[in-house]
Amino acid sequence: MDNYYILAINPGSTSTKIGLFNNENPVFIKKIMHDAGILNSFRNITGQYEYRKKSILEELDAMNFSLSDVDIIMARGGLLKSVRSGVYEVNGRMLEDLSSNTMGEHASNLGGLIAADLAGQTAAGQAYIADPVVVDEMQDIAKIAGHPAFKRTPIFHALNQKAIARKYAMSVNNAYENINLIIAHIGGGTSIGAHHRGKIIDVNNALYGDGPLSPERSGSLPAKQVVDICFSGRYSKNEIEKMFVGEGGFMAYFGTNSYLEVKNRAENGDSQCKLIIDAMAYQIAKYIGSMAAVLKGDVDAILITGGIANDPYICDYIAEMVKFIAPVIVYPGEDELSALAYNGLMLLKGTIQAKRYE
Repeated sequence: MDNYYILAINPGSTSTKIGLFNNENPVFIKKIMHDAGILNSFRNITGQYEYRKKSILEELDAMNFSLSDVDIIMARGGLLKSVRSGVYEVNGRMLEDLSSNTMGEHASNLGGLIAADLAGQTAAGQAYIADPVVVDEMQDIAKIAGHPAFKRTPIFHALNQKAIARKYAMSVNNAYENINLIIAHIGGGTSIGAHHRGKIIDVNNALYGDGPLSPERSGSLPAKQVVDICFSGRYSKNEIEKMFVGEGGFMAYFGTNSYLEVKNRAENGDSQCKLIIDAMAYQIAKYIGSMAAVLKGDVDAILITGGIANDPYICDYIAEMVKFIAPVIVYPGEDELSALAYNGLMLLKGTIQAKRYE
């Protein structure tokens, strides 16, 4: 039996998760928390590159594991040009787009950059990403925004949604390509996708002002009110963009992006905290209902995943609203490191082939 070591890297807004896997079995999983003051001291996300890379190397040293023993490095894909689902070799064109933030700035952009650097010390000397946030399988009709100056584009938790979909399919002895699912990933941002026989044919843009509110994002906002604020003269373009991402949702209402903190305040009698939590759950359920319409009511299951799915209150609230559509199954947390490792293992075994980013 082949014996492979796979290093998975998943940078997030305030942490970097790494996992070392022996085939599909985790050797260790580590969530490296970063000091917010240090992160904010950098001019942009790309500036965090050396700092985050150093923290990964320190963790590997602490575990007495050498990169020379790693067979492949898999990283979470960042904001790139739209691609099809799959595994992609980190090449020069990808590194250029990630480092320049051509398609947008997000912590996940660092994944491919760091992986490519570290890969030089591994046996294979090559790094890969899998199912980046810009996976585009949306049907054409779903991209129509209502005015030719605008177009709906997907940015969402493609890696975890695909992994959870396949996990569910295996649990019912079926193939992902044979079933229809609605998957809601609930975390700092929330994405809700309609999975039709192996493809995500519709999904909200979980980064740029589309979908339900979340701890860090405002979600869809009333367009006329947004226009009025933009031309009020009170805010800069950067300040308005932060209203959508980073300082929207819970951050705007309560000054924190911690779901647990807001939940604790609600449980201690803060009625505004309870109202906003309930509004988030309500909006998620409403978007799930819209995806049921996309699938014409032919839904095998509704899957709820992501960090906030660890809270039964949210999951029960959503399930109560949407259980008439299909059975609701909860997969708390995110399975992105395992998904990266699995894709890497399939690549090493030759089961799948890497695609080229153009």
